[in-house]
This record gives sequence, C-alpha cells and structure tokens, in this order.
Amino acid sequence: MHSDGEPGDAEATAPPHRGEPTRVERRRGEAARDRRDNPPIGLGGATFSSSLLWTAAGALIPGLALLVAGRRRLGATLLTLTLIAIGVLVWLATAGQRTALHLAVSPKALLLLGLALPVVALGWAVVVVSGYGAVRPMRITTVQRGVSAAVVSLLCLAVVLPTVVASRYTFIQRDLITTVFAPGKVSATTPDNATPADPWAGQPRVNVLLLGGDGGEGRDGVRTDTVILASIDTDTGDTVLFSLPRNLENLPFPPGPLRQVYPDGFQVSVGEPLLNAVYRTVPAEHPDILGPTDDLGADALKLGVGEALGLDVDYFVLVNLDGFKQLTDALGGVVVNINSWVPIGGVDSLRQPPDDYLEPGPNQQLNGFQTLWFARGRYGSSDYDRMDRQRCVINAVIDQADPVTVLSRYQDLADTTKDILETDIPQDLLSAFVDLSLQIKDARTTSVVFDNSVITPADADYDLIRDAVREAINPQPPPAGQPSAEPTTGSPSSSAPPAGETQAPPSAQSLESSCAYDPVAAEAALEQGKPPTRR
Repeated sequence: MHSDGEPGDAEATAPPHRGEPTRVERRRGEAARDRRDNPPIGLGGATFSSSLLWTAAGALIPGLALLVAGRRRLGATLLTLTLIAIGVLVWLATAGQRTALHLAVSPKALLLLGLALPVVALGWAVVVVSGYGAVRPMRITTVQRGVSAAVVSLLCLAVVLPTVVASRYTFIQRDLITTVFAPGKVSATTPDNATPADPWAGQPRVNVLLLGGDGGEGRDGVRTDTVILASIDTDTGDTVLFSLPRNLENLPFPPGPLRQVYPDGFQVSVGEPLLNAVYRTVPAEHPDILGPTDDLGADALKLGVGEALGLDVDYFVLVNLDGFKQLTDALGGVVVNINSWVPIGGVDSLRQPPDDYLEPGPNQQLNGFQTLWFARGRYGSSDYDRMDRQRCVINAVIDQADPVTVLSRYQDLADTTKDILETDIPQDLLSAFVDLSLQIKDARTTSVVFDNSVITPADADYDLIRDAVREAINPQPPPAGQPSAEPTTGSPSSSAPPAGETQAPPSAQSLESSCAYDPVAAEAALEQGKPPTRR
C-alpha cells in the first residue's frame, strides 16, 4: 500500500542506473562547486592581506570581522552592542551634555566607569584576536605569521591604550571631586534646607562668594584681596558680580556672635580694619565664635559681605591667587588685553620700584608668572585697577580653557586645582550647580564695582551699597519720559565723591567691555614710556 507515499520517495530509494550519481552525490557536488565559486572569508578562504584588512575593520567596529567570517550570531551581537555604544557616546557629546556633566561630578558613577573601562579594553582586545582567528588564511609563511602577530598586537594596543587612559582620567576626576568637595565638611553658614531635590531651598537666587586669597611664600596667612559676590538667578542664569575693595573698612556683621564682638563693624586693636584681613583675623581672635566649622574665616566673610550687600551668602569658593601661576602654565597661558604698564614686583611703602613691567597691548599672551603679576601688581596704581585685572584673569581662564587643552593637560590641571581651591559647596549639590552653569553660559553677566568713585572705603555708605545691589538684581524701569541710564563701561575714577555730596548708586557694566582693549589709554601709556625699574 503506497498510495500515501510521495513520488520522490520511490526515486530517492530506487537504485540508480549503472554509471549515474546518486541524489546525495549530486548534492555534494553542487556544494563543492558553490564553495569553489564563492569561497568563504574564514579559515583558508581569505588572502593574507584581506585577512589583515578585515581584522583592522573588526578592531574599529567590533563584531564586523566575525560577521563576515560567517559567525553571524556572535558577530551581529557584538556589532549591535558597538552601534549602541557609539550612539550613547554621540548623544552624550551633543544632546546629552547635561547627563555627561552629571556623571563627571558623581563619585559613584566615576568609580564604576573607571573600573568598567579596563574590562571593556580587555574584552575589545579579545574581540580583535578572535576576529583575526576567524578570517586568517589556513596556510601562511613564517614571515606572514610574524607580520600578522605584529599587526594584531598593534591593533590591540590601539584599542586598549585609549580606554585605559580614559579610565585613568576618570579616577583623576573622582579624586578631584572627592578632595575639593569632600563629604562631611562642616560649615556654619551654608543653607540648612538645601537638598538635591530643592538645591536652592526655594529661593530665586543663589549667592556665591568668590574669594581670591593672596597667600604665598613669605606671607603671613591668607589675605583675601579679591572679594566678589556672584548673585545668580536660578531660573535664567543671569548673573551679577558685586566687587568690594580690599581696603573696605568696618565691615558690618548681622545680629549674632560676630556683631557682639564687633558692634561697630570689623575693627582690630592691631593692624588695619580692612576687608582683606577678616579671613585671617577673626579665626585668630575668636576661634570658636561660630561653633563647629572647617573654615571660620570664610564663614565670617560670608556673614559680613552678606550684611554689607543686603544679601544672604549661600556658599564660597576660595582660589589662592598664587596658584594662578601653576593653573595658567597648565593651560598653556592666557590671552588678556593690557591698557597700562602693569608692574612686576615693587613695594610702594618702601619706594622700591618694580623689577619689570607688562607692556600695554591687545591680546597679550601671558605665561603663569606674568599672569600672577597681572592679577597682583599694584605698584603705582590703585587697588581698583587690580580688582579689574583680577576679574579679567578669571574671565580669560574660563573663556580660554578649551576642551582639547583641558583634556591634554588634565592631570596637571586637576592637581593644581586641588591645591588652590577651597569651597563649602556640598558634593550632593554638584549636579544642580552643573545645570546652573549651563544656564549661566548662555545668560547675561554684569558687574558692579564699589570703587572709590562710588564709596569712601574708610567710611562706606552701606545703605548706598545695598540700594545699588537691589537695583542691579531687580532693575526698575525709569519714570515715563525719562531715558534709562546707560551701563558704565569706562575705567573707574581714582577720586572719591566730594564730602557731603550724595553719590548715585553705580550701574551694572558688561564684564566683556571692562576687559576690552582701550587703544587710547594703551597708546598714551606707550607714548609716556616704560616707568623706572629696580636697578
């Protein structure tokens, strides 16, 4: 009974005619012809040069060599993972920059990334070797074997070295974050209710005190010769910089322990009652006045500057100006505009002239030593001139720290930053400050300078200062029919307001304009010639 059988069954089982190949033999012959006409890429199927090319392509795009060698499942898996990784990196470099910066300030993320990258490097090297094994010819000469070993080794080095370097940078960054923003720092003045979920504690502005400490070899303690408060709108990123002179006297303090010991403002029995002495004097005279704190000098300045300006100061950042030398050298120098002869060295009180001067001119390239004196030099000029130059140095460092330079010199920059930077910004708020910095980058920045054309430092009108601060933060439209005041962009006057005369509050000025090249002033200085130097 064969009615249900297939017609082919009888043909397959029927004995062939004498001299004719069987069906199995025919299939084997077809397969052999197919292999001859379309040889595989794998073992024995590729030429020596093509095997090296496919190995290189597989190193660049992991999985590609395995895929063309016929190992489709493994090759496709690796290729898919590679494309996903490339897509993530492209996204982090473009639309995902905010996420990338968040990862860059997260010690946990940096630790995981630093540990994962060497594993990725090892796996990548294994894929390169496996790819070559899949496409190499069956028979090669001794010379070809040596060449292939060298090429594969170089390819492994090419994929492993950048990954290991990236891992090293990751640990350097983690060390920087955990050192500068060490958890557990104690402050007597940071906001108590600031959390990662509500970093600004419901306030429309965050106020950060920027201090330039003029400490260094041969100096007794740290003098904060640069005092700038950055008041930042947390919605828009618009920032106003308020600069106070170092010789401001009788700094007031808010109600509390400091006002009890300094009821008439900051005054001392020995020395001068200047703003730049608060940081070192208060801890020396009253070491436990504010209770537990890791930086009593900064806390005292935050309270005093806040009272003087009529603002609550949330955080501080202290940069040792002496460290600008190392920082600038690590960056390869900075470019600034110089509008007058800037002294290098010199002591006014001893009538010792400078050793040299920085020459006026636009776009002057300064090394670390020159940058230090551009920011510090005061012989024959005023504190206010120096205040202007210090702001310009900070602006130049920020603007000219391009990614390529920062990456190539990152370890030097990180080591320098750890040595010269102190702050009480909590580590768990760094992501919020990253978001704020992205807003500041595209927002408006203005500057208000309380120099001696506005106030008399020895007897400052703090009501005038507070009025100017309120106007700069919340500018009021002028009365109908009255034109608005133009921002001040010129150099500050060296003369104080006449006695008994009410001085108008200063207006905010553009930081870019105050650091711009002034050809009239520079050419006048050049015509007068270089001032005398020390013999």
